[in-house]
Amino acid sequence: MKKIKVGIIGTGSISGVHTAGYKALENVELYAACDINEQRVKDYAQEHGYKHVFTDYNEMLKLEELDAVSVCTWNSVHAPATIAALKAGKHVLCEKPMAMNSEEALEMEKVAKESGKLLMIGFVRRFGNDARILKDFIDNEMLGEIYYSKASYLRRAGSPGGWFGDKSRSGGGPLIDLGVHVIDLVRYLMDKPKAVSITGATFDKLGDRSNIKGTKGYRATDAEDNIFDVEDLALGMIKFDNGSVLTVETSFSLNLKQDSGNIELFGTKSGVKIDPSLEFYSEMNDYLVNVTPANDTALSFTGLFENEIAHFVDCVANGTECISPAEDGVEIMKILDAIYESARTGKEVQLS
Repeated sequence: MKKIKVGIIGTGSISGVHTAGYKALENVELYAACDINEQRVKDYAQEHGYKHVFTDYNEMLKLEELDAVSVCTWNSVHAPATIAALKAGKHVLCEKPMAMNSEEALEMEKVAKESGKLLMIGFVRRFGNDARILKDFIDNEMLGEIYYSKASYLRRAGSPGGWFGDKSRSGGGPLIDLGVHVIDLVRYLMDKPKAVSITGATFDKLGDRSNIKGTKGYRATDAEDNIFDVEDLALGMIKFDNGSVLTVETSFSLNLKQDSGNIELFGTKSGVKIDPSLEFYSEMNDYLVNVTPANDTALSFTGLFENEIAHFVDCVANGTECISPAEDGVEIMKILDAIYESARTGKEVQLS
C-alpha cells in the first residue's frame, strides 16, 4: 500500500486535529512540518513524528515526494500558501475560511484547476454525524421545501486572542471565523443554493474582553497578542436563488447568559433544530409533534475532524469526488464579503 506523504503548513492550535486525523490512517506518512516559529515547529515535529522541518513553506514544497499538505496558518496566508502548494504539484486541504476575500478565493480556485490538483476547503461541519443524518432526512423529503433558516454562533467572552483579533491577519472577527461554519452548513444542507442579495450589520462595542478572568474557551497559540480591530458581533440576512432566506448572528463578545450554537431549518413539512442533537417539529393526526431520531447518538463535534481528514486522503489516494471543493469556498467568501460590505455601507448588496 502506497503511503500518502503529507505536510502541515502552520503548527498552531488547529493543526493538532489535522495531525490526529492523519495519524489515524494507515496509508498516511507524516512527512514535513512548517512554521515561522522555528522552535515550535521543531517541538511539534518531534512530538508527532514529522520527518522534515521547515520555517519557509516554499522550501518545504520543493520536496518532490510530498503528496499533500494541510494549510493551517492564520487566514492571510491561506491564499499564498495554497497557491504555492498547488503550483508545486501538491494536493491541498485549506482550513476555513478559504481566504481573506473572494478575490483571493477565485485565484486559488483558478490555480487549482490549472494544476489539476485537489483543493479541498475545511468546512468541517459537513463531516459531522449530525450533518450526515440530517442530510439523509432532507434528501428524503422530511422537511419539504426549506424556505427559512436561522443560524447562530454566539460567545459571551470568546475571542481566541492572538491573530484572530488582528484584521490584517484574520480578515475579520466572528463572522469570518465562526459564521463561516454555520452559513456553509445551512447552504450545504439545502443543496448549495446561490446567494442573490445580502444585508449585514457589524458592531464593535465590547471588544475582546481581555479583562475577563478565568477560562474563555478556544485560544490562539499566541493568545497574549492583544490586537483587536475586528467586529465583536456580526449579523446578516441572506436571500438565495431558490427563494429561501437565512439569518445569521455571530459574536466573540455579547452580553448573553451563555454561549450557544444553533441551526434551525424551517420547511413546509417540518422544521428541525441542531443543538447539537437533532429534533424535528411537525404535525401528525392534527397534533403538533416533536420527533428525535433514535439513532441520533453523535454530537456535532464527535469525530468530524477525523472524518474530514479521512475524506481528503481518500480523494487524494483514490480520486473520490470531494464533497467540500474549492468552488464552495468561493461562494462562501462572496457571502462574507457582501455581509461586511453591507455593514460598511448600510445598504443591501446584490450578487450576480
